[in-house]
Amino acid sequence: MTGRAAVLTPAVEARQVDLWLLRPPKADSAAALDQCELDDAERHRAASFIRPADGLLYASAHIALRRLLGAYLGIAPQDVPFVRQPCPGCGEPHGRPAVATTDPPLHFSLSHSSGLALVGIAATTVGVDLEKLPGAETVEICTEALHPDERAELAAAPREERREMFGRFWTRKEAYLKGLGTGLSRSPSQDYLGSDVRRRPVGWSLADIPCGPRHAAAFALAGDAPTDTSVRRLPPDWLRTDDAGGLFAALVRDENPA
Repeated sequence: MTGRAAVLTPAVEARQVDLWLLRPPKADSAAALDQCELDDAERHRAASFIRPADGLLYASAHIALRRLLGAYLGIAPQDVPFVRQPCPGCGEPHGRPAVATTDPPLHFSLSHSSGLALVGIAATTVGVDLEKLPGAETVEICTEALHPDERAELAAAPREERREMFGRFWTRKEAYLKGLGTGLSRSPSQDYLGSDVRRRPVGWSLADIPCGPRHAAAFALAGDAPTDTSVRRLPPDWLRTDDAGGLFAALVRDENPA
């Protein structure tokens, strides 16, 4: 791959959230996935997974992230300047991953689980989370980690609806904690992200993301609700071409014809 810069640099407005879903290539075509756009740490991490499918998903998600950010910034994917923001707890530089200062600002969040990846991009702080829907036993065990009122809502729901409801609660929660920059170092039981929108954390807008029957997903955006939210799927071939920018431009153009 040449890693050429994208030919399109779309603007992200103040209350806009762009959400991108991606499935990795099939395992039998994984060898064609060139990882040259990743840095050494990312390649090492991708190779360290015990299950090859997990390593393939990780590499695919991070290539997609770099290519998307490169398209928005107008630079080559391998040149995207990643930094770590200060930790909200101690102030050390191991908080939320971010792009080095840009003008206008560009924020992102990445999540991947069981064969699907999600990237969120916005002009203000954003967090996204994507999870495979858990089994009934997992729901039963992990419910204790929820806010007391979320536990009550889950207990009152019909049994056949609890897996999906738990998935919605949990992805909202992780998206919010990613947005804060704390991750799960902040107790999941501390904040209410249940069905009552009026009781959710002040200063944040949260919404579920449609992503198919096997997963749940959500985003959290700092400030008021977005006025423009798009959910797009990236074709797997986008990861295996040296003209990612051209395919990205075509995808956006096809969805937003003049």
